[in-house]
Amino acid sequence: MVKETSDKEFLEYVIKALVDNPSDVKIDRKVDEMGVLLSLKLNPADMGQIIGKGGSTVKALRTLLRIVGLKNHARVNLKIEEPEGGRVSAKGSSEKLEDLDL
Repeated sequence: MVKETSDKEFLEYVIKALVDNPSDVKIDRKVDEMGVLLSLKLNPADMGQIIGKGGSTVKALRTLLRIVGLKNHARVNLKIEEPEGGRVSAKGSSEKLEDLDL
């Protein structure tokens, strides 16, 4: 029989292998009528590594979690908790892009 928290353990193993600060990784697991929600909190410096270029890494993680969920007959979703002050406003980010010589 597969353990109930195998999705959480799987995510924790993969995330800790990808980030530079594995001790800062925290995963919260909630189950409701919609399925399983895994909330991921990590060091702000590691956000880019987990999201990936164009969101490719997080998309792959979500796909793998859905497969793990199918094996356990559950719908598994991943939510990445945004760190405090983690997102730059659209105006601020566009100004930074203009400063770069692309």
